[in-house]
Amino acid sequence: MHSTCACVPSPSPRWCPRADELFGVEGVHVLDVTTRDDGTIMLDVESDADLAGCPDCGVVAVGHGRRVQVLHDAPCFGRPVRVRWRKRIWRCPERSCPRSTWTEDHPYAPARAKLTSRATSWAVDALRHDDTTVSAIARHLGVAWDTCWTAIKAAASTRLADPARLGNIKTIGVDEHIWRPSKISSTDKAVTVMVDLTRDEHGCLRARLLDAVQGRSGRVYADWLTDQGVEGVDVKVTIEHAALDPFRGYANAIRDELPDAVAVLDAFHVVKLAGNALDDVRRRVQQATLSRRGHKDDPLYKIRRTLLTGEEHLTDRQHQRLEKYLPVGDPNCEVEVAWRVYQLVRSIYHAESPAAGRTIAEKVLDSLHTCPIPEVKRLGKTLRRWREEILAYFTTGGVSNGGTEAINGVIEKTRRLAHGFRNFTNYRIRILLAADGSRPYRPARPTRAEPC
Repeated sequence: MHSTCACVPSPSPRWCPRADELFGVEGVHVLDVTTRDDGTIMLDVESDADLAGCPDCGVVAVGHGRRVQVLHDAPCFGRPVRVRWRKRIWRCPERSCPRSTWTEDHPYAPARAKLTSRATSWAVDALRHDDTTVSAIARHLGVAWDTCWTAIKAAASTRLADPARLGNIKTIGVDEHIWRPSKISSTDKAVTVMVDLTRDEHGCLRARLLDAVQGRSGRVYADWLTDQGVEGVDVKVTIEHAALDPFRGYANAIRDELPDAVAVLDAFHVVKLAGNALDDVRRRVQQATLSRRGHKDDPLYKIRRTLLTGEEHLTDRQHQRLEKYLPVGDPNCEVEVAWRVYQLVRSIYHAESPAAGRTIAEKVLDSLHTCPIPEVKRLGKTLRRWREEILAYFTTGGVSNGGTEAINGVIEKTRRLAHGFRNFTNYRIRILLAADGSRPYRPARPTRAEPC
């Protein structure tokens, strides 16, 4: 396909307005289009700049020939695209000017770049919105992995360095994540991730990853809040709520660095503590009655999953299993008491109203630590140490760390797609792109119009 077109007038006989419209770069025109044997589309382009001034002295420059720069553009029609840009070289006619010649510049492609700005933006958006890999993007662009990632890394680092990205945060969540599974003695396999849990004006949550730093400690979280996070940006940030897991290091960091924020203990982890206590009681009773670990035909082992099911979700068959096996495997009713406690803790977050849930929570906090069952007593003492953070759930409109766990799922998917990471910098950039909250969500179902 050649770019001459007789149907539409063109400023230059070598330019085709229709081809220029398809190319879609302002000020750059298509001279020729060919297809290589491997299916790659080759474009010859040039700019329409015919006047330029010297960057140093401002004197009108004169043409000094052209230099061809070969670039890789975003794929088109399912095929890689290569562009041969005939860049104009300018010369300053002023003899006293220190600048002799220079090459024209255009936002379409930086100097000495191998990928166009459009190709780089396409690659970055692919990592943000699609579950893909750098290898797949490089294959579509027709370049090597290193070439592709170098361009992506530079563009992504510029986006992530924007201080406005950390603006308008009112609710923040924190959690740990294992980024590089390794030996038990390894100290660098855990990272602390910070997530924006701010809801919009409609009450909808669109969680986004703010940052990830190596280490799992209160000091790591506090340093981020002070140096890299909300305390160091120039935009207005008012943290009102901070969700966290039952880890005292994170709580201390929130207390020291965010004194005006209300710390809220995640509801899921509160229920999980009760479930762990129930499992511990069941295992101890099994050991005491059978003198061994549970087997598949043992009564308590048969109902281990049923015990952790919400009472309101139990079917008739599950009720019958509990009534059949609990008396046989639990002669002193310790497992049954722990099961009742577990259901009571669950009911805190399933109450009809926040006031009713707070009443149940206060009852649990004031009574469990006196239970004679050691595992339940330990659970009660643990919950009492987190009393303020647990009750804050009912004064903050139900703030939880659920969005943080959802972001952890996106992070884990990214790590699996890459078959693991060895470089933390690359890992951080990849997960910040994948979990920045820009992925399109399933649109809500339209509501039916009310009859007139």
